[in-house]
Amino acid sequence: MLEIMSPFLVLGTLGALIGFGLAFAAEKLKVEPDKRMQGIYELLPQLDCGACGYPGCEAFAEGIVEGEVEKLSQCKPGNDKHFNAIIAYLKDHPDEDGNIIKIQK
Repeated sequence: MLEIMSPFLVLGTLGALIGFGLAFAAEKLKVEPDKRMQGIYELLPQLDCGACGYPGCEAFAEGIVEGEVEKLSQCKPGNDKHFNAIIAYLKDHPDEDGNIIKIQK
């Protein structure tokens, strides 16, 4: 009987150890996204058209926060209403170091 159960015990124990290891690693290696990305995303037209060169508005917002986007006019469906709101939002929400993202319309 032990010969039949030993593979199940070994694999079960190994699976449990790997599972706990993965859960521990997921908690310790978690990356918190920049909270400004959600605010910028909400100010964009949210058409996810890809005309800006990014796969969607969320990726475009991430590009703005990371400093990859130089001009907001890359967002083709956007207009001055969207761009002015984003610029005002960025002025009111600096990063942890107090730096404000400078971006053109």
